[in-house]
Amino acid sequence: MNLTTLIRPVFSPRCRKLDLYATQAEALQRAVLRRLTGKASNTEWGRAHGYGSGLTYEDFARQTPLNTYEELKGLIDRMRQGERDVLWPGRVKWYAKSSGTTNDKSKFIPVSVDGLHDTHYAGGKDAVVWYLRNNPQSRIFDGKALILGGSHAPNYNLPGSLVGDLSAILIENINPLVNMVRVPKKATALLSDFEIKRDRIAREAMRQNVTNLSGVPSWMLSVLNRVMELSGKQHLEEVWPNLEVFFHGGVAFTPYRQQYQRLITSPGMHYMETYNASEGFFGLQDDPTDAAMSLMIDYGIFYEFIPMDEFDSPEPTAVPLWGIETGRNYAMVITTSSGLWRYIIGDMVRFTGRDPYKFVITGRTKSFINAFGEELIVDNAEKGLAEACRKTGAEVLEYTAAPVFMDANGKCRHQWVVEFSREPDSLEHFAAVLDESLQQINSDYEAKRYKDITLQRLELIKGRPGIFNDWLKQKGKLGGQHKVPRLCNNRDIIEQVIALNKL
Repeated sequence: MNLTTLIRPVFSPRCRKLDLYATQAEALQRAVLRRLTGKASNTEWGRAHGYGSGLTYEDFARQTPLNTYEELKGLIDRMRQGERDVLWPGRVKWYAKSSGTTNDKSKFIPVSVDGLHDTHYAGGKDAVVWYLRNNPQSRIFDGKALILGGSHAPNYNLPGSLVGDLSAILIENINPLVNMVRVPKKATALLSDFEIKRDRIAREAMRQNVTNLSGVPSWMLSVLNRVMELSGKQHLEEVWPNLEVFFHGGVAFTPYRQQYQRLITSPGMHYMETYNASEGFFGLQDDPTDAAMSLMIDYGIFYEFIPMDEFDSPEPTAVPLWGIETGRNYAMVITTSSGLWRYIIGDMVRFTGRDPYKFVITGRTKSFINAFGEELIVDNAEKGLAEACRKTGAEVLEYTAAPVFMDANGKCRHQWVVEFSREPDSLEHFAAVLDESLQQINSDYEAKRYKDITLQRLELIKGRPGIFNDWLKQKGKLGGQHKVPRLCNNRDIIEQVIALNKL
């Protein structure tokens, strides 16, 4: 009998609880809210907003404002300084460093002990639960998991307090038993220099019987390419013949699918999407034939949703899960066991079904590029362009930018088309300053640009005079309030602009 057969029964009881998603969604979510507000009733936030026993959802929504990071930042910083019972009971020691906001290079998302276990680790376990259910012949536990992680550093030099990538926080606190079935070793996984880390991960993992992968597609592909370089093999199954699944998340998988299929040709290879972020673990692809994911509704997260046609209104209305309509775009709002209260996370979703609630991610609430985990927003772009103009004497009239996805050699970059009203002293200088400024402004872009490993320096294309007006005219949008999209996560618009630029 193989090890997977022995371990499988441990996950069976959870299958029955997940089945309740189809029949008791509202009850499960109301129970989560009661648990969260009850536990936080004696915190500074809970006392200020009247949390206590008997609090209904309607009371909660009336008494608690909608929040962005800017609204909670001051309280979170006090928590980082060691204050207790602010947004969540006790002292929160861990903070996931995420991409910046309009005012800051980075966000620091609190990760409590509760949030670590009832959300982040719960999501990882449920990914295995659903995978085993869908694949009765799996031998996943007969080998090891290749799990990628980031790095962390001391938080304000407080004892035991850490700030860094969420993945590093998860690895740092993981059950020691899990370390027996995962690679690389902990010290390697937490290295900060990705160039060194990638090589060490590849060398350590090559000698193991790897059956499953977990990580962000762009980072994982970089590691796997190094494995192929070292091994001299043509396909990954020649290195790991028992590899069967990649649990992926963080960025859209579509741009990478063909590259993975070229790298892994085994017909028995599976791919399972996860929707996890610094703020929480939200969704899992429970049906391999359906691109939509199931919303995880019994974790330490209470969900609300703002219809996108109301998102920019002065007082948008948020609805609970049981109030959503399928086929409509919503901005997601979360309340979590790490002290994020009615927090607008910035993601857009559209529900494809109810009972169980299935959804797809449709984008961000703001213009952005997040093809490789860099989360570049328009505010970052505007500040970077302003600095490039200042240093090169240029003036920018219009611009748009989009990713160039990885080619067969793993090369990728951002591509910008810029129309100048006054040209810079040199296009090369302008591009260099813009790229460096973006790294200073956005910590995630900086991490992906590190030593050109994941993301190479941006490419600048000079737009001919009138190019963007021509594009707007072609779309019937010239004049009025119509604007050129600044940042796009796909290449649809930039390809049209480049084609026009050649005329």
